[in-house]
Amino acid sequence: MQANAVRSGGIAAKTSLRNSFKETGMKILFGVAAAVFIAAVLIICLYLFARAFPAVGKIGIAEFLFGDRWLTSSGCFGIGSLVVGTCYSTVGALIVGVPIGLLTAVFLAFYCPKWLYKVLKPLTNILAGIPSVVYGYFGMRAIVPLSKELVGGAGYNLVTTSVVLGIMILPTVISIAENSLRAVPRSYYEGALALGATKERAIFCTVFPAAASGVMTAVILGLGRAIGETAAIKLICGNVAQIPSDLSQPFITLASAISSGMGYASGLRLEALVACAAVLFVFILIITTLLMLLRRKSR
Repeated sequence: MQANAVRSGGIAAKTSLRNSFKETGMKILFGVAAAVFIAAVLIICLYLFARAFPAVGKIGIAEFLFGDRWLTSSGCFGIGSLVVGTCYSTVGALIVGVPIGLLTAVFLAFYCPKWLYKVLKPLTNILAGIPSVVYGYFGMRAIVPLSKELVGGAGYNLVTTSVVLGIMILPTVISIAENSLRAVPRSYYEGALALGATKERAIFCTVFPAAASGVMTAVILGLGRAIGETAAIKLICGNVAQIPSDLSQPFITLASAISSGMGYASGLRLEALVACAAVLFVFILIITTLLMLLRRKSR
């Protein structure tokens, strides 16, 4: 019996030592992965800003940020019209996509029958997996002619771009908003109903405020997707560096300008495009910081 106890103690010690080695190994692995991620972000930041600052210094920061003439072949590198075009298209995408996405999330979370949910949920995931260029082609063939009839011009304008981008951000908004609504304790919803609230009032006045952090996350991530989109916008915005004065005029965004000019650029033109990428990167950083502050405030 004593020998069995000694044997059992030895086996337990070996098992404990093996588990300790595994735990240490996993900690090292996770640490290396985190270090690689941090290093990648820092390298990207350093590269962009190291290449962008000399170009901004040569062009002039006021001319670069606030000039409205972007003609790289003529040495004009003002990104004011690009920034305005990016803001216009992003706001238009939010106007189109956010209300539809949030209402669809409410439908999936509270109204959708189980048999229909099994169909709609996979379709939402499929919508998220469609390549951007397919959205652009769809917009060019289906929405551009309709936009041409409704607002005039060639059809390559803010309306077309807003509709396509609004469709593209739908999967992000729907999925995250639905998960946030489902994460709210059911007792909140049932308590509101018990107090006499209608179903709609219980959802929008009780569940939505409780899920405000997740809903705001969905909106801001959709915003980030709209700002950084390139392939689809390049096909449908018109690629004209101007501030559109009405909905029928073409325009261009930062991402589209970078994609259009990067293939043949060199010298100062290449540095200016990298500076555009740095500005776009700063926009994304601002959005991420805003997301963190809003989530912290909501908590």
